[in-house]
Amino acid sequence: MKLNSTVALTLILLVSMVVAGLVSASWGSSLGREALKGITQPDTRPESNKAGSQAGNSRREELAVLPENDIIANVKVRMNGGSKDTNTSPSASAKAAPTTEVATETAKTQLPMTATSQDVALEVKSVRRQGESLVLAVSLRNSGKQPVRFVYDALTVTDEQGRSLKATTDGLPVELPASSNTFAGTVSIPASLLDGVQKISLSLTDYPDKRLQLQLSNIPLVQ
Repeated sequence: MKLNSTVALTLILLVSMVVAGLVSASWGSSLGREALKGITQPDTRPESNKAGSQAGNSRREELAVLPENDIIANVKVRMNGGSKDTNTSPSASAKAAPTTEVATETAKTQLPMTATSQDVALEVKSVRRQGESLVLAVSLRNSGKQPVRFVYDALTVTDEQGRSLKATTDGLPVELPASSNTFAGTVSIPASLLDGVQKISLSLTDYPDKRLQLQLSNIPLVQ
């Protein structure tokens, strides 16, 4: 039985169309797989959602916009070559400096101090640190009609706790003439003996009669 040429042509076309469809489907599937590489299905588990939200929150926190004033302040600090921590140090120093100045001024306002006994005056004019010693500038004056003698080894110096302190004198006369002028000198105390001492007292009497009692208490120290 011979096939009609028209039927044969129709069969050939059908076969060709089927083959072309299969080839097109295979090629489209291949392209689809290539395009979907790297894409995964979203994780809908509750734990994963919480972790994702936390990560998102942290990213949003990292991306928080700083206030304009803070940005300007940080730029100024960087331009000055320092940091906020270093800028606070001068402030602390500035606070500490007035404390020392106040202590010095307090000592100055309480000096000079004068003690008088039977027309003889002992005066402490100032206190200063000199080398390893604390030096008191003092003066003696006799307004009486009789000369007065002193032995400065008998000069007593004590701190506020009543402890005796070693002291040396310089420039003060052994004898004060009657109606004398003012004689200036110094009393020196080793600074090593004055740790923690804020005030001292001086006591001096004449020799050998011991009629005079020249005593100065609570002399402020500047160390």
